[in-house]
Amino acid sequence: MNNVILIPARFASSRYPGKPLVQLKGAGGISKPLIQRSVEAARRVAGVSGVFVVTDDERVAEACRGFGVGVIMTSTECRNGTERCAEALGQLHDPDLVINFQGDALLTPPHFVEALIARMAEEQGAQVATPAIRLRPGEVRALQAEEAAGRVGGTTVVTDSDGRALYFSKRLIPHLPEWALDAELTPVRLHIGVYAYRPGALRHYVETPLAELETLEGLEQLRFLDAGVPVTVVEVDPPPYALRELNNPEDVEPIERALAEAAIE
Repeated sequence: MNNVILIPARFASSRYPGKPLVQLKGAGGISKPLIQRSVEAARRVAGVSGVFVVTDDERVAEACRGFGVGVIMTSTECRNGTERCAEALGQLHDPDLVINFQGDALLTPPHFVEALIARMAEEQGAQVATPAIRLRPGEVRALQAEEAAGRVGGTTVVTDSDGRALYFSKRLIPHLPEWALDAELTPVRLHIGVYAYRPGALRHYVETPLAELETLEGLEQLRFLDAGVPVTVVEVDPPPYALRELNNPEDVEPIERALAEAAIE
């Protein structure tokens, strides 16, 4: 199959301007920009025919050309990574799957994406797939503490019995009675922001108006649900190190610590 990974990268991030070019030290102490580390993470995924950075900023494009990855330029009108991937479709050679690999999720393990590719190969009717991990009681209590303090600790998802997403939220879902935290693993699934799309699903996405829930939650995947496009949630095993995205300057230190724990140079 012709499976292509696209890494959307915006220089003008509202929370952290210029973050694709932020330098991060690996296990050996060598600094590389975030976007290069994300590309290297994507290249560790098996079953992929190409990796491209998708951006509207020449500074990001120039940095990418410097370490040898293909760049697809898109317009500044794209409102999120899914729209950016959809616009890039016209510059790809008839892909079977397009993988949206987040540009700030450099710690994403290869098996997360490989599980999506495998599920989409098994279920030819699936249009969109995304991973989630089941949380332990302590991890849920940490999210509850974040929520009580008025902070967003992560995105959670609930599904039907076939693993199709019913809803994604930045609130902790589902509601948990105290006994639900007694087991080793809880009913709470943390969504991981990586997506595998059929090209047709991407085209349908950009033809669909912005959804109210998408705007309220700030979650682009809710437009698929609003449009009646099913999203398959694939449960994956968590890595032995902490997953962390680069959203704010204070994330640099814990990410570098996780890179060292994962022995990523």
